[in-house]
Amino acid sequence: MSLRSQQRSESSPSRLLLWVAIAGLIFGLIGFGELPEDVLRASRNSLHMHKASGDIVFVSIDDRSLREVGRWPWPRRYHAQLTDKLTAAGANRIFFDIVFDTRSDPADDALLADAFKRSGQVTVPVRLRSGPDTGTTNAAVLEPGAVDKFSRDAHLGTISVRYNYQNAVWHLPYAVRVNDQLIPSYAASLAGQRALSDKQFTPDYSVDPTTVPTVSAATILGADFDPRQVRGKDVVIGTDSEAIGDQYFVPGVGKMGGAYVQIVGAETLKAGTPISLGWIPAFLLALGLAFFGTRQKNPTWQNLIFGGGAATLLLGPVLLEADRIFVDITPALFVVLTCGSVLAWRGFRVRGLVNAVSGLPNLNALRLNKAGRSQALIVARILNYSEIVATLPGESERQLVEQIVGRLSVGSRDRVFYHGDGGILAWFEEPRLPFGNHIDALYSLFRNPVRVGGLAIDLAISFGVEIGSGRSLGNRLGSALVAAEEAAHDGLKWKFHDPDSLQDASWKLSILSQLDTAIDKGEVWVAYQPKLDLASMQIIGAEALARWTHPEKGPIAASEFVAAAEQHDRIGKLTDFVLGKAVAAGAAITRQGGAFDIAVNLSARLLTDRSFTLRLSALLARHGLEARHLTLELTETAALIGNGEAVEMLGRLREIGVNISIDDYGTGLSTLDYLKKIPAGEIKIDQSFVKAMCDNRSDRVMVQSTIALAHSLGRKVVAEGVEHRDILDALIEMKCDVAQGYMIGRPMSLESLTKRLATDRKRSVA
Repeated sequence: MSLRSQQRSESSPSRLLLWVAIAGLIFGLIGFGELPEDVLRASRNSLHMHKASGDIVFVSIDDRSLREVGRWPWPRRYHAQLTDKLTAAGANRIFFDIVFDTRSDPADDALLADAFKRSGQVTVPVRLRSGPDTGTTNAAVLEPGAVDKFSRDAHLGTISVRYNYQNAVWHLPYAVRVNDQLIPSYAASLAGQRALSDKQFTPDYSVDPTTVPTVSAATILGADFDPRQVRGKDVVIGTDSEAIGDQYFVPGVGKMGGAYVQIVGAETLKAGTPISLGWIPAFLLALGLAFFGTRQKNPTWQNLIFGGGAATLLLGPVLLEADRIFVDITPALFVVLTCGSVLAWRGFRVRGLVNAVSGLPNLNALRLNKAGRSQALIVARILNYSEIVATLPGESERQLVEQIVGRLSVGSRDRVFYHGDGGILAWFEEPRLPFGNHIDALYSLFRNPVRVGGLAIDLAISFGVEIGSGRSLGNRLGSALVAAEEAAHDGLKWKFHDPDSLQDASWKLSILSQLDTAIDKGEVWVAYQPKLDLASMQIIGAEALARWTHPEKGPIAASEFVAAAEQHDRIGKLTDFVLGKAVAAGAAITRQGGAFDIAVNLSARLLTDRSFTLRLSALLARHGLEARHLTLELTETAALIGNGEAVEMLGRLREIGVNISIDDYGTGLSTLDYLKKIPAGEIKIDQSFVKAMCDNRSDRVMVQSTIALAHSLGRKVVAEGVEHRDILDALIEMKCDVAQGYMIGRPMSLESLTKRLATDRKRSVA
């Protein structure tokens, strides 16, 4: 499949619309958008908040009531007193949001029943038993004994609700069907509606529950009660204290007593019958918008349709809900936003994949053409393209490219060309075809000049071929361009590039330039190998080691790139990078948990760099690390090469307080004159001796004598290559100072090192 046909297939509006419609339908059916729907509705409610009617008064059993009357549950004589006082005050109806279905004192029950009888306008709730959905199903039945005591003297109602993950109630029933009898909800009864249906409605939380007239139960029972507070009004008695519970999350407000939910529901019904349209109408509207939007070719119109559609879905329900018409919009929003985002991304991607001059796919499009991975890649390069374009009017460049593409298309008009800057054109061919003869024929066509704006222009062209190697298309394109350059240089029509045979050579030629780039890109990083103090058996420092993770080759051996950098005098940037990271790490660890020494390898080539000590001093000062906590390690050969000026440099480093360590001791000319000559405070025994010391007597003697010699000269000894417990025990017996190796710890990231140090400190404290 060609790139153009692939793009046509991918960008099919019908396919996009079909997939989004299916996903949106599933989205709506499973209620996946419940969480954002609740958030959006609460946000819309805040745009048209209004006060409660004031016709319903909430008598709150609050914290004050609990302090003045007594702890909960109250004896029922107090509820009888509330009923009598409210009835005497002229309250219209009294609704108890308190369930009276538990055992109580018979005398108190009699007082309460008498109070209900005297009032004649009391409603009590019944507890319903059903499944886990809290009693709003058709299978609900009354709990045994729930209404026996008070059903003769009081009306019945239900306060059963469904609540969601947030403990919020978004749906209330008009009534609950129990044994073929409809028991009205408190919301419906308060609103004066008859129990005609067991359907549900959506409470309008734009009614501000904080504006519901509220009186403390302690006030009603006290001497200061003003009857005007409840005269002619319906009263709901309920709890509103966290100590009691029975609280729900009221959207836009927070936790409140459960009675507020019923009151908001009643206020909703008093204002009119709410209508819930569900999610399907908005979903169908969104599908219509998506249908028209996906068929627009102009990106501006697409943005207007989908942007306007999203705004309509977000703001339109505000107007509807002000009239108690509720609609769910998240499935519709999903359709509009998904279609709009996909089309916007495709538009952006297409604009980034087309050459602005010719309108042809550019080289970025070539790199993304997966079908080209199995095909041969051919590049044509117009060698004098820049000179030609410089002499042409701006609008003539497109004509020039059209002339070039016309000649390259001879023999295959369906060929897809990719146009790059600087006169580069590329295309794919089947690798089994004899394209060599075809390229020769194309080359011959360019012997004749092209005509642009009446001018005859001679074109110099060369071709490069890359037949496929499993590498990325970007790398293959580079190989084909190199082949075209080489063909022009060698006077050939075209040249074949074999990336497999030249891979190692190109890597060696580019390793140093890639190393510099890798440092800038963050591909080079620093690992830290812990050092163990053998006297305290604590980690007291670490050696900083350069590591390079190449994006294609993976980890590169340090011996390969460090040696290459030293041989070509390019070690400075790498050393500065490692030093910067190591000093920052040492300073950070020291600030967190005490002194911590950091060691960095120093190349002999830097011993003649006069500015090195200044850079190092500034680096230490910037990070606040004392010089005594930094050790610079150099090999014997490096130190011996650096005589004269190099030794003076080491002296200056010692003067500013930096420690010098002789690395790989024992592998070079280990003489007393050498140790005397180098101002080092530390000797690091090469791991080749340490690893074999338990199996080879001569190596053991070498290690032991080196430790004794170093101590006699007042120098510390570090043994590297400690991989087994036997070696560690032997070093402790020999009075070695510090050990380093895989047994102590492998080179690790700074994060891993920090975690290990924190763990070790916890163990030492414990």
